[in-house]
Amino acid sequence: MAEVDVERRKSKRMHMDSKLVIKRLDGGADEEVDIEISDVSKTGVGFVCKTPLLIGTVYESYLTIWTKEVLHAFLQIVRIELREDMYYYGASFVGMPEMDAARIETYQTLTENGV
Repeated sequence: MAEVDVERRKSKRMHMDSKLVIKRLDGGADEEVDIEISDVSKTGVGFVCKTPLLIGTVYESYLTIWTKEVLHAFLQIVRIELREDMYYYGASFVGMPEMDAARIETYQTLTENGV
């Protein structure tokens, strides 16, 4: 019997052409790292990064959305996958204001409806 992929995410994920700059907050070096977002939802983000990050760690981020506005958010790394020379991460937003989450959800709705 073939296995079926079951979507376990609470919110549908989507791709957004943006970048994040993140800084370590827990006393580690305050190095800024550019990352490339592969998908984003109102609850979290998936991204690619050459720099190794730690699972469970919270990072400060600046997400440039489609309107060119910058959302200030905190990300907690929940998943790490190494492929070739790149790290693929999954992170949850921590304490994101509802207004910012609504902006991401609005973009998702517009994208799904072909606007």
